[in-house]
Amino acid sequence: MTTKKAAAHIRVGIGGWTFEPWRGVFYPEGLAQKKELTYAASKLTSIEVNGTYYGSQKPESFRKWASEVPDGFVFSLKGPRFATNRKVLAEAGDSVKRFYDSGVLELGDRLGPVLWQFMPTKKFDAADFGAFLELLPQKLDGRALRHVVEVRHDSFCTPEFIALLREFKVPVVFSEHATYPAIPDITGDFIYARLQKGEDTVETGYKPKALDQWAERLQAWAKGGAPADLPLVDEKNKPKAAPRDVFAYFIHEGKVRAPAAAMAMIERVGN
Repeated sequence: MTTKKAAAHIRVGIGGWTFEPWRGVFYPEGLAQKKELTYAASKLTSIEVNGTYYGSQKPESFRKWASEVPDGFVFSLKGPRFATNRKVLAEAGDSVKRFYDSGVLELGDRLGPVLWQFMPTKKFDAADFGAFLELLPQKLDGRALRHVVEVRHDSFCTPEFIALLREFKVPVVFSEHATYPAIPDITGDFIYARLQKGEDTVETGYKPKALDQWAERLQAWAKGGAPADLPLVDEKNKPKAAPRDVFAYFIHEGKVRAPAAAMAMIERVGN
């Protein structure tokens, strides 16, 4: 008897939940700051946590966050900069271990992917980057872990990089950004997009036509396909079609309107 694979989820959110300009715009006037995460999680389906990039959190913090969001809500966490901002990536092992030892599993089923973000000056070197991917644990305490990398130098736009990621089954962030490379190739079992071209002058961050276009792309990924309008780095080697969870975050530019953009997208994609 074959088991039917569960349908893929599309989770949409923002970066963090503490941002003063959101008060009175996204958050209702007078909402207590300690209730902002619960409110944000009632409107969104995921949040990308930036604080873990800059320093360690405590296990009780992860437990608290998990207790304040509903079932089905997922956090993605940025891995520490101490692991990625180094000349020799093979030496990042202690930083990776300290990160996982800090209590991230206390998030339970609210733990989503860990995003490993590299500096725009970091260039692709296959041996160097492969050594880093070797350090990423596949399981911890019996739980499968998800990793995704964000590279921000054009030297990564090569089929050799795509092949390396597929070897380790690690996705690459699709960055919609003014200067960072946009790499839509599918190299793992989920998709991670960071949409960074919002405008605060637009009520929904992105104009409705752009939101419609992105909704189609997210749905195409979730159903197992690939958006036809995003040219691949490695056109010759395409992955097999399979449903994939999708994580999409409205961040960076147009930050005041990012929650509105995320909510507008959730209306379009459903789950």
